[in-house]
Amino acid sequence: MLEIRPNCEHCNKELPNTSTEAMICSFECTYCKTCAMAIFKNVCPSCSGNFTERPIRTKEMIEKYPASAERIFKPKDLEK
Repeated sequence: MLEIRPNCEHCNKELPNTSTEAMICSFECTYCKTCAMAIFKNVCPSCSGNFTERPIRTKEMIEKYPASAERIFKPKDLEK
């Protein structure tokens, strides 16, 4: 089951469950659409996979299976 992480790992933008800006890779690295597409050009800087839009969990399911509260904030060195 997806963790539904609460923020962009690069810029720390809030990405709640209802966000249409959340992008994930196959390892669930989570970035906002701007970072994923404009900065990282659809290649995950953590695992080299591509991104897809993160699905939104319904209200009923988010109550039963809450989103993760753990924040991962590891900005990538863009100079490398």
